[in-house]
Amino acid sequence: MVGREKYKEINANLNKMLLDKKFIIAQHRGGAGGNCVGNTILAFKTSLMLGADMFELDVSKSTDGKLYCYHDTTEELNLRIHRNIEEFSSHAIDEFKQYNSIWEPSGCHVPRLEDILQEFTNGELYNVDRSWDKLEETFALFNQYPSCVQQALLKAPAKKEILDKYEKEPTKFMFMAIVRTREEIELVLSYENINVVGFELIAKSEKDDMWQDRLIEELHNKGYFVWFNAITLSCLDRHILCAGYDDEKSLKEGFDKGWGVLVRKNVDIIQTDWPSLLSQYRDSLKGDVI
Repeated sequence: MVGREKYKEINANLNKMLLDKKFIIAQHRGGAGGNCVGNTILAFKTSLMLGADMFELDVSKSTDGKLYCYHDTTEELNLRIHRNIEEFSSHAIDEFKQYNSIWEPSGCHVPRLEDILQEFTNGELYNVDRSWDKLEETFALFNQYPSCVQQALLKAPAKKEILDKYEKEPTKFMFMAIVRTREEIELVLSYENINVVGFELIAKSEKDDMWQDRLIEELHNKGYFVWFNAITLSCLDRHILCAGYDDEKSLKEGFDKGWGVLVRKNVDIIQTDWPSLLSQYRDSLKGDVI
């Protein structure tokens, strides 16, 4: 079981999936492609059909405080505008039309976050990214939908000002910290009233402390899952998230040389842009000891 005993009811869905699966597959922004735009209801439904166990969504906020399911900084690609979406009012954002993978009109708008919460209420797990600078609004909205507490896995950097807000929030949503050092892990664990269930470890190379098997074992022994982000954001070194054992290496050199390395390190959750292929790989492992 991951998480503290006092939060076991909140964490029940997550713990059941961790028991049922060799590892959990989380898809980055949903099943985008073709005319299906990421961070939309269709993308998330497609993600689950492609074999993901969990989908990731991003949060943006309008100037009048409304929350949207959108990754800011992608406006030029998805909206054909040259300003950050968070510089616009909800009235303006509601009028935006999104463009698809060949930069043609997709016919879909930018969904409000509440549209996603209303759609997925049957135990689906989703990871909530980029909400840490708008936590008051996120908590307020999530508290309107009781199903969120057992479905939403919120993540954020391990910073005191963020952790303080999580500790003060009465609803103990599942929380995953993004960490790069042991000091950050220790900071997170010093908070008694945060429902910490796991850690996203960021490792630039195999020499990184966050990559070491002993750390993963320590976190497991303390009752926390380990998440590695295998998505390939670019060829730049600053985007290396799991020591180079990522989606691109898996596709170019074989699944066993990319994702397989993460699996053999006993990683509990792998985030990917290719859930159907990772799901096939997981199925191929069957009951093997790896």
